[in-house]
Amino acid sequence: MTSKVPIGRSAVVEVPATTANLGPGFDTLGLALSVYDQLTVTASDRPGVRVEVHGVGVGEVPTDETNLVARAILRVFAEVGEEPPGLDLIARNTIPHGRGLGSSGAAVVSGIVAAKGLLDGIVDLDGDRLLAIATSMEGHPDNVAPALFGGLTIAWTGKTGPQHKRLLPHRSVSPLVLVPEQTMSTALARSLQPEHVPHADAIFNVSRSTLLIAALIQSPELLGTATEDRLHQSYRASAMPETDRMITLLRAEGLAAVVSGAGPSILVLASDPSQRLVAADLVTASAQQRWTALLPAVDIRGATLEVQQAPVRAHS
Repeated sequence: MTSKVPIGRSAVVEVPATTANLGPGFDTLGLALSVYDQLTVTASDRPGVRVEVHGVGVGEVPTDETNLVARAILRVFAEVGEEPPGLDLIARNTIPHGRGLGSSGAAVVSGIVAAKGLLDGIVDLDGDRLLAIATSMEGHPDNVAPALFGGLTIAWTGKTGPQHKRLLPHRSVSPLVLVPEQTMSTALARSLQPEHVPHADAIFNVSRSTLLIAALIQSPELLGTATEDRLHQSYRASAMPETDRMITLLRAEGLAAVVSGAGPSILVLASDPSQRLVAADLVTASAQQRWTALLPAVDIRGATLEVQQAPVRAHS
């Protein structure tokens, strides 16, 4: 079976980092950040998959069809029943791996959106279909939803599959991400979660996650209270003691600090830009290890796609 994708067609994709949970919104809330992975995928007449990696992941991630981005592309083609062409991938990565900033979700979204571009005019893939495929690969939608759609997203799974609602945070909300040198396995972080939690803790998190939506889109002054959590962060603290110590320090100073995703990075949701510098200075003065401070904006675009057609060759 021959692929219908024109040889030489390229899909150029940019996908933001994401931070999930935001404290109490476990497996539900996510925020897109202006730190990006870029991907160019070109249809080739050479069979197979070739991946060229620049930046984060060089020498660490696979460079063949087992690469997560490549797997996502091939997954889409399989889902829609189309034959993929040969694929040449160039990945330029800046999202840290294994730090709780959605790197695997970004890889999945990069591949799925690239496949959409390659299939332009052949198969129509809407946002709901992309979210469903991404969630089936990632396991939960809290990172892939903001990576796809940008902004603040509420994600859930209904009778028709994963769904999302996109919101725009208040203009005063200013994220700070503090990234340590060590990594954290999402699988390990999840293994530390109990199967059951006290009823009072469940009620507590319902109240705080509801309040967090109001704080993020209307009342940033409530972010400190709104980011309190009893469902997951305390159970994971033993696996990242320095993260836990820094969050305790920051929160004692009135700063809305939480674990970013599965950690070990820290997210501070500042209610004005100046708070970010205060938080970064506190960590620099008190930390027992090196932290890198990122001051991203909230990304409101999500994944972007540009399709470049194969050049037309002139006949002599």
